[in-house]
Amino acid sequence: MTRVGFMGMVHYLSYQKVPGAKVVALCDANSKRLAGDWTDIQGNFGPAGEQMDLTGIATYESSDELLGDPNIDLVDITLPPAAHAGVAIAALESGKHVFCEKPMAMTVEDCDRMLVAAKKADKQLLIGHVLPYFPEYAWALHEVTSGKHGRVLGGSFKRVIADPSWLANYWSAEAVGGPMLDLHVHDAHYIRLLFGMPEAVTTWGRTRNGLAAHWHTNFDYGPQGPVVHAMSGTIDQQGRAFNQAFEIQLEHATLVFEFAVIDGEGVTLCPPTIFRDDSKVERVQLPGGDPMDAFAEEIHNVVHSVQGSVLDPVADGHLARDAIHLCQKQTESLHSRCRVVI
Repeated sequence: MTRVGFMGMVHYLSYQKVPGAKVVALCDANSKRLAGDWTDIQGNFGPAGEQMDLTGIATYESSDELLGDPNIDLVDITLPPAAHAGVAIAALESGKHVFCEKPMAMTVEDCDRMLVAAKKADKQLLIGHVLPYFPEYAWALHEVTSGKHGRVLGGSFKRVIADPSWLANYWSAEAVGGPMLDLHVHDAHYIRLLFGMPEAVTTWGRTRNGLAAHWHTNFDYGPQGPVVHAMSGTIDQQGRAFNQAFEIQLEHATLVFEFAVIDGEGVTLCPPTIFRDDSKVERVQLPGGDPMDAFAEEIHNVVHSVQGSVLDPVADGHLARDAIHLCQKQTESLHSRCRVVI
């Protein structure tokens, strides 16, 4: 594993729940973290950081040292986004499989370089888009792909957060990419998973530091295709830290869900619900709900992919590359104020 920040800790704890997986090495420039002192790690979900027993785990201060370890089969990259491509390519070239946190990279060109390196090395490149593993999104994906409600007609998606002013470099195009690459990429990936690639996008909204700040996008699938829309970005007020929602229309049903964190409290504004042709309304009770469970399921599938040489379709690097492509085209449309062909 590379870099023991919040997401690195989430991945580390998730590996403990997956049979057949073992963390054998950690890499971080912070000697305190390598000594197991993770007490200062904090995030917006999951357990707080604590003192970890890293007995038996090799520790490295540079990725070059880590990649030279012959005991490593898979490198898990939880570095800042701008570093993903370089370390992933080096890991693949060193003969390791790669599991990289989202966003895959900062540009489509870097994504393509990563995919070429994976093909040349004959190694798997898996990207950590965890959203489809969350109960509500896994449920909706199953309802759509099962075909039991008929053809999918379209959908609307929302993902908005309060400005994360405490995060360094969030509004840097070079380091993080703002909410387009950090936040909306989740829905871009999910839209690609559900509907395929659109013909074009039209995006309008406002910017900050040259980055998309809050916007609406229409995804154009042609006159016979689904009607798809997304809204995402940040708001300046801190009272609603997080808001996510979807409404997916099918021939014989509509699937709805909305959740928010308001004044520090998680609130399900609309539980997973099916509106049916016969006017019946079904409120669906889903198991789980702990975000850590979704990461454990994701990593279980990653490990299964590597052990069985069968690529997890949700973590497929080509799918993640398309999500970055969609984000870039939306940004282009926002700045040009024009429809942009994919």
